[in-house]
Amino acid sequence: MTHRDVVVWGGGCGGVAAALQSARSGAETTLLSPGPWLGGMVSSAGVCAPDGHELSCWQTGLWGAFLRQLELEEPTGLDHNWVSCFGYRPQTAEQILQRWVAAEPKLEWRANCRLEQVHCRQGHIHSVQILRADGVETVAAEVFIDGSDLGELLAQTSAPFRWGWEAKELWDEPSAPEQSRLENETFFQRQPVQSPTWVVMGQLHGELAQQHLNAIPRAPFQRSTANFGLEKTVTYGRLPGGLVMVNWPLKGNDWHNGLGRAISADAQEREDLAHEMQLHSKDFLAALSECSGGWIAPGNAFPGEDPSLALMPYWRESRRLIGRTTVTERDLLPISTGALRGPLPIDAKGRCTSIAVGTYANDHHYPGEDWPLAPKSVRWGGRWSGTPFCIPFDALICDSVANLVMAEKGVSVSHMANGATRLQPLILNLGQVAGLAAALAVRQGCAIGDLAVDEIQSALIDEPQAPAAVLPIWDWPHWHPHWSEAQKQGLAQPDQLDAWAEFAGRPSRDLKQPGLNQAPNQRHEIALNGVLTGNAEEGYELKSAYESWPLITLEPAIHHWLASTDHSGQRLNLRGIKNPWGPWVRITGVLD
Repeated sequence: MTHRDVVVWGGGCGGVAAALQSARSGAETTLLSPGPWLGGMVSSAGVCAPDGHELSCWQTGLWGAFLRQLELEEPTGLDHNWVSCFGYRPQTAEQILQRWVAAEPKLEWRANCRLEQVHCRQGHIHSVQILRADGVETVAAEVFIDGSDLGELLAQTSAPFRWGWEAKELWDEPSAPEQSRLENETFFQRQPVQSPTWVVMGQLHGELAQQHLNAIPRAPFQRSTANFGLEKTVTYGRLPGGLVMVNWPLKGNDWHNGLGRAISADAQEREDLAHEMQLHSKDFLAALSECSGGWIAPGNAFPGEDPSLALMPYWRESRRLIGRTTVTERDLLPISTGALRGPLPIDAKGRCTSIAVGTYANDHHYPGEDWPLAPKSVRWGGRWSGTPFCIPFDALICDSVANLVMAEKGVSVSHMANGATRLQPLILNLGQVAGLAAALAVRQGCAIGDLAVDEIQSALIDEPQAPAAVLPIWDWPHWHPHWSEAQKQGLAQPDQLDAWAEFAGRPSRDLKQPGLNQAPNQRHEIALNGVLTGNAEEGYELKSAYESWPLITLEPAIHHWLASTDHSGQRLNLRGIKNPWGPWVRITGVLD
C-alpha cells in the first residue's frame, strides 16, 4: 500500500487545480485520472471558450494564472469567437497543465486509472483501490479530494448527495418548480439533470461561400441555425487557427436522452450513453459540413482514433454533496434591486466565510423552451455580464466523511444554483481552495472542518503563484497593486463592503483606483483612433474614416469612464484588440 498526504481522484479541471495547489502548499499529493489528459472541461472535454470571470477583477486564482499563460502561448491570442472573450486550442491548455504538474516535486500524476473501491472507516476515507494497466494498487492518504465531473469518489463513500431537481418549497428558489410539478410532470423524470454535450471539433476551410449563407442543416438539426444563421452558429465557438468548438445548445448537439445512465452501476449502460452522445455530435458536425459546402469539416484536436472527438463529455451537472451548507439560487441573486452582488455568507460571529467568487449569469440546458430563470446579469463594459456571488467553505465539506473535500461540480449546491456554479473559471478556483485546505489540514494535523476559514482566506489572497479573490469587489482588477489590500479590508469589515467597493467606485482610505491606461499591455494590442458614437446604455462604437467597431472592455476604470459621462462625438486614441467574430474591439487603455 502506498501512503500520501493527499489523494485527488478525477480528471476534471477542479481535480488538477486541487492537486497543483495541494502540492504547492507542501503536501505530498497523488492525482489519479481516468484518462490520458488532465484538464476536464478546459481541455479533454473540449470546452475551450470559457464563460464567466471575464472581467479583469475576476481574473484571479488558478483561473487567472491559467488564462494569462494561455495568452502567452496561443500565437494569435484568444479573441476568436463571440460566445466568450477567450478561445484557445485544447492542446495548448493541456500542455500548460501537464507542464505545471510536472514542475511540482511533491505531486505525482497517474493517468488511465479506474476507481475500483473506496475504503472507509468510522466516517473517514482510509484508502482507494485503483486499477491500472500494470495491476491493482491501494493508495492511502490523510485527505481525499473528489475532482471528478460526476462525483465518482463521493458516490462510493457514506456521504449523502443529491442528484436532480429540488422543489421550490425546500429553499424558496424563484426558478425552482413546485413539488406538485416534480411529482406529476414526466419532464422531470425524463430530464433529471442538465443536458450534457460531447464536444466535437471542427476545422474551417477558407470563407463560407455566398450560395451557402442561408443553407439549413438536415434533420434533426434543421432548427439549429434558425436564431443566428449558419455563419454565426458555426463561429460561436471559433478557436485559434480556425478550429471550432461545436458545443451548440439550440437544437444542436446537447444530449437529452437517458441521462440517469450517467451514474448507473452498469458499465454497459454508461458506455451506451457515451456512444449515443458521440454519434449525435459527429452527426451534427457532418450536417453542418454538408450544408456549408465543406466550409467546416472534422478538426484535429485530440489524441485517439478520432482526433475531432473530445476525450470525455462535457457534464454540466454532477452528483452534489449535501454539505455543511448548501448554496441555493437565493445565494446567487443580487441582494436588492440595483445591487451588483449576491449576499455575503456571514457566520454567527459576523465573519464572512466566502472562499471563492462566481460570476456566471445562470444557464440551464434542457430540451424544448428555455427554462425561466431569475435574472442576475448587468450591462457592463459594453456587454452583458453576470453579477458576482460567493461560495462559502462549508459548501465543499460535510460532517459524515470528515476527510473528504469536493473540488468540482459536486460541491454542495442546489440544482438551480448549479447552472451558475458549473463553469470552468469558478471550478478551477474551487479546486484551488480544496487543495489548499487539504494541505493545511495535513500540516496542522487537524480535520478539514476544523480549519479556520480566515486562515484559508489569507492564504488564498497571499498565494505566491496564483493569488485568489474571496470577495466580489468590482473596482480593483487583479493586476492592481492594491488588489490584495482591498480584499483584506473587505474581510475585516464585510458590513462596509458596499460603502467603498461598490460598482459606483468609491475608493477606500488610501486605496488608489486604477487609471484609464494602467492595465498591462497585451501581445495583440493595436493603436486605434476614431470618433466615439453611441451611449453607455445601448453601446459605443469607434468610427474611423474606413471602419466602425463596437467597443467592449473588461477593465473597471474604462467601464466607469464610459458610463460616467456622455462621450459621444469625442475623438479618442485607444489601445485594444480586434475580434472580427464578435465583432468588437476589446479596449484595454484610453490614451488621451
